[in-house]
Amino acid sequence: MPEPLRVRGSVVVPDAELMWRFSRSSGPGGQHVNTSDTQVELRYDLAGSAALPPVWKERALERLAGRLVDGRFVVVKASEHRSQLRNREMAVVRLAALLGEATAPPPKARRRTKPTRGMVERRLENKRHRSELKQGRSRPQY
Repeated sequence: MPEPLRVRGSVVVPDAELMWRFSRSSGPGGQHVNTSDTQVELRYDLAGSAALPPVWKERALERLAGRLVDGRFVVVKASEHRSQLRNREMAVVRLAALLGEATAPPPKARRRTKPTRGMVERRLENKRHRSELKQGRSRPQY
């Protein structure tokens, strides 16, 4: 069984809140492919979860709004591997990364700063130099 879904820090989503569905995976695989359900679909009820703190849940619902199914479920599919167990592990890793990114605090606002006097002078000097260089390429005026 895959390890528990760790979102960030000490917050862990219990296995009881995860819903698994298995189906036949597309692609090559020989005789084995017609009998095994290796594609994994992992559903997580984000809106009804008790594992996430309310602030994180609100932030995740807002950031993942376009990805939610029925306005509450996050769905992750994995079918790269031939083994159902490996696909389950991949789905858990993807969901953990998705939730970790969605619940992360917003970045600090950038403080606007004034350019230094030397920087302004260098920029203006560079502009003057470019202007002289380009004017020197034109035909001389007699």
